[in-house]
Amino acid sequence: MLKPMLPTLVFDHPKHGKWLYEIKYDGFRGILDCQEHQCFLWSRNGKNLLPQFPELTEYLASLQEQLKPWLPLKIDGELVMLENDYKANFSQLQIRGRIKTKGKIGEASQLRPCRFLAFDLLEMTGQSTTQMAYDSRKQQLSSLFNQLDLPLSPAYEDDKLLQFIPYEEDFEQLAKRMYDYNSEGIVAKQKGSIWEEGKRSRHWMKIKNWKTVSCFITGYDEENHYFYIGVFDEKQSIIPLGVFINGLDTETKNALRETVISNSHSQEGSLFIMEPAICLDLYFLEWKGGAQLREPFFKQLRLDLTADQCSFNEFLIKDAAFPSEIDISHPEKPLWEENHVKKIDFLRYLRKISPYLLPFLENRLLTVIRAPHGEFGEFFYQKNKPNSAPDFVESIPYEDNQMIVCNHLETLIWLGNQLAIEYHIPFQTINDRFVSEIVIDLDPPSQEEFQLAVQAALIIKRVLDSFSLTGFVKFSGNKGMQVYIPLPESQYTWDETRVFTEFLAKFLVGYHPHLFTIERLKKNRQGKLYVDFIQHAEGKTIIAPYSVRLPSKGLVAAPLYWYEINEKLDPKSFTIDEVSKRVETIGNPFSTFFTSKEQQPFDQVLQMIHRDSPNL
Repeated sequence: MLKPMLPTLVFDHPKHGKWLYEIKYDGFRGILDCQEHQCFLWSRNGKNLLPQFPELTEYLASLQEQLKPWLPLKIDGELVMLENDYKANFSQLQIRGRIKTKGKIGEASQLRPCRFLAFDLLEMTGQSTTQMAYDSRKQQLSSLFNQLDLPLSPAYEDDKLLQFIPYEEDFEQLAKRMYDYNSEGIVAKQKGSIWEEGKRSRHWMKIKNWKTVSCFITGYDEENHYFYIGVFDEKQSIIPLGVFINGLDTETKNALRETVISNSHSQEGSLFIMEPAICLDLYFLEWKGGAQLREPFFKQLRLDLTADQCSFNEFLIKDAAFPSEIDISHPEKPLWEENHVKKIDFLRYLRKISPYLLPFLENRLLTVIRAPHGEFGEFFYQKNKPNSAPDFVESIPYEDNQMIVCNHLETLIWLGNQLAIEYHIPFQTINDRFVSEIVIDLDPPSQEEFQLAVQAALIIKRVLDSFSLTGFVKFSGNKGMQVYIPLPESQYTWDETRVFTEFLAKFLVGYHPHLFTIERLKKNRQGKLYVDFIQHAEGKTIIAPYSVRLPSKGLVAAPLYWYEINEKLDPKSFTIDEVSKRVETIGNPFSTFFTSKEQQPFDQVLQMIHRDSPNL
């Protein structure tokens, strides 16, 4: 059984020699060992990981016949739970790895399948490739994946669970992606290097996506030698950020220990406690909201800082890793009284959700609702790019406006910093006169009658299933729901999609005339849910998936899984905090939205509607 080759930690990418670069994914390192009748996934300590991840066992079994010409086969890689195409969710993978009962393991494997990301080829047809040059091994592995029709880059929306990690030659280009998607880091690999079993080699170097926090020491534990750290909140209360020890040389560690002990004001067992005074900078990877930074690493002492300059708001800004082009202003500004949402909370939400929101904003004319004082002041619609906008904010002329197009993280965070709260988009891109997706808006009289929207959505789901159409559903962020039907690009006109939306609306009203209506005037709806198919038209807009809503006290237009659509669904639960947790724990319900477009049999659906309802 092979022991993996390991990279050496460095703080900057190598400047000399021929190097290639890969995104580093945070998961369980494993060597995939495929024999004639069975596959194994060996962990670093020699354990077969596949029984804990039956979705991979089943997927590999489905490939067994295709793999035969290359067996025995060994591939080095990472078992991951993808959060987006460039970031894996290690904490959720750990939770998954600790599940004990077979039934719960099976249930978890269905809800959120894990993937094996392959980055090196160690053996093919029983012949070792470890002495070949890295780039040659990589090319052979890429060729294998190409022949097997497997993804040639990680794709969290793809249901093929064996995926390839490509390399890049340009470090800065890959580093930009690492920052934008908050990846764990980058591994630099020497182009001509061999694979060295069980060795931590300088032919592979890992550069982590470090963030930096300025904090102060609050204590020292004589028993385990950890230093305790924290920052001040706005009320000058200490927010603990856990402990650290890594990165200290012996001299600095001893000096800090003696200073803390001699200046301590109290002692709890082996823990010496002191008033905040010693300031320092720490590297860290991420913060999950608890009392411990992930992988804290000493960077430097900060004799130029005082403790009151080590603030929680500044820490939250650094932890979010906003683009350097944006100078975050007034992070403490309150936006909604309910749930005590501040501007920094809203901006951190935008940063977290950006991999899922940006694909829906890309190449679309954007209308935003800006609220410079949150719910405490006036709001206004904005379409035009203001003269004060930085150069990276893209726009295109449309009618009499120079309309903003939000294609990048920098633009999204700039808009958020301007307190653009809501993001409304049309149903087509700037490059196309055809319709990109159909959206049916289900609008009950009030949030208290939200279950009407649940009933309507479930009926629509049955109709879509009968047509073999893939649909997606989201909470509107206010009181209703919206059902999406992705369409192949550049194929269907507004007239053609109107046939379908009108059919669906009239079907709902005919199915339950006492619950649903297509009456536009509110006063004539008689307490029924309004099926709004008129809104789906050229020039109209819809709230983007994952956009926050202003009047709903900061609720989110949250994508949902169909299994969630039931009588227990509570619209008030989709707060910024809860939606952030959702993507951490259950993933993105719209993950396959764009890949489903080409599989939609919409031509056949239109033919059936014309045949059965010739007047539409």
